[in-house]
Amino acid sequence: MDVWEPHTVATSAHLKTLGVTPQDVQKYTASHWLASLGRGAFKRPNETVTWQGALYSIQTQLKLPVHVGALTALEMSGNSHYLRFGTTKAYLFSPLNVVLPQWFRTHWGDDIRHMQSKLLPPDLGLTEYKAPEGFPLKAASAERAALEMLHLAPKEFDLFEAAMIIEGMTSLRPQLMQALLEVCASVKVKRLFLYLAERAGLPIMRHLDVTRLELGSGDRSLVPTGRYVAKYQLLLPKDLVDHVG
Repeated sequence: MDVWEPHTVATSAHLKTLGVTPQDVQKYTASHWLASLGRGAFKRPNETVTWQGALYSIQTQLKLPVHVGALTALEMSGNSHYLRFGTTKAYLFSPLNVVLPQWFRTHWGDDIRHMQSKLLPPDLGLTEYKAPEGFPLKAASAERAALEMLHLAPKEFDLFEAAMIIEGMTSLRPQLMQALLEVCASVKVKRLFLYLAERAGLPIMRHLDVTRLELGSGDRSLVPTGRYVAKYQLLLPKDLVDHVG
């Protein structure tokens, strides 16, 4: 109990490493030292656990390759201008075939959107941000989070909202963004980022080597009808293309 991070989950695997036997777990649960969250997961009685606390346990105890991504990672970075109005779900990203534990989905499934994706390598462009409770969570850097956000646009994020967020990203690191763009699996994401960054006049555009990027061939339509951007072979909302600055 002394080493248990407050407001987090203790998994059976973690308890085993601490020398706690299944018989001990039964005894502690009966004595109300532990409260079950479902198979293989426990919390302290009378303690509130948020999705952040549960995710911390998944990352540190179960070692699942899942991280906070997209707009949620940008919000955690402390940039309040990324915040959306109203409530929104937290976005978690993982490689394909990574399944979150049933106990997590049962208790926090309504709070999160788990995106299984092969958009980017699982370990490139990750950092750590402090959760409200103080513990560190593995999350996408601003550079990676921007590409994850564009991956979800326009289905999850409005293209105008995405454009406004990109406009504010004036301190992106060219070396990391170059590396991410070179291995990004989505032609749409790469073209859309380049277009929005160029549209916003971001400093990073002076440092990116676009000739090293595989931008594919053929058109990509993000809306049924709109304005065609020939340079990037994108069909985008007319108002987005016409309104610059």
